[in-house]
Amino acid sequence: MNNKKQIWIVTDIDGTLMDHNYDLSPAFDTLNLLKKLGIPVILCTSKTAQEVRLLRKEICLNDPFIVENGGAIYGDAEDLSHEWNIILGKSFKELRPKLDLISEDLGYKLRALNDLSFTEIKSLTGLKDNAIPRATAREWSVPFLTPPDRYAGKLLELAEEYQTTIYRGNRMSHLLGEGSHKGKAVIELKKFLNQPDVLIVALGDSQNDIPLLEIADQAIVVPGPKGPNSCFLDAIENGNYLLAPHAHAKGWAAALKSIIDSL
Repeated sequence: MNNKKQIWIVTDIDGTLMDHNYDLSPAFDTLNLLKKLGIPVILCTSKTAQEVRLLRKEICLNDPFIVENGGAIYGDAEDLSHEWNIILGKSFKELRPKLDLISEDLGYKLRALNDLSFTEIKSLTGLKDNAIPRATAREWSVPFLTPPDRYAGKLLELAEEYQTTIYRGNRMSHLLGEGSHKGKAVIELKKFLNQPDVLIVALGDSQNDIPLLEIADQAIVVPGPKGPNSCFLDAIENGNYLLAPHAHAKGWAAALKSIIDSL
């Protein structure tokens, strides 16, 4: 990699920067090193803006961030006087009725996250009580319970018919506006910040990270305890993606430390 060019670390959060118990402590040292080196860490996630704002505060990040699988981008003004945004997707208000239409045509009831009870959400996500309102503060996507695999093909066909896109994450699937995804959001952020030549090091762990990894200069798959998601196996075997040496935050940190050392 050419170390004369600026580098952005663009990373998924759940299952990548943190494990499924929301622990990211193994990544702290590497996060601090990246800050010292002035390398931006851009969170790129299915989480809501409310969730990411809190996380950024907790780990002292001030770089732009991408939410709801590429539905929108947010960032702080240079003087910190306000937060700017770039809206890329359709609103939750527009998308939610489309999930019902897709569900009807599919012949299978798709249950949106926001329609689940407090207890069901807690059981599904493992979130603490006070975190659930932030997780359901959806503005640009509709997360829903992933239906059985036999519906997968038809589901994608119907999504296209209704001018929407569906990506599958670790815990849920996500309905977005047509063409919205993490990769597009990174491309738009490069344009917005007038940094067309910045090198992208991207990290992800699940299917909804594929568009992000595809546009990266260096793509890194972070495995779970049982290995990488099967959707990445061919790309790893072909040498298109690097595989982090450990699961979750530990693997995230080790992979990035290796890249930093090489520079």
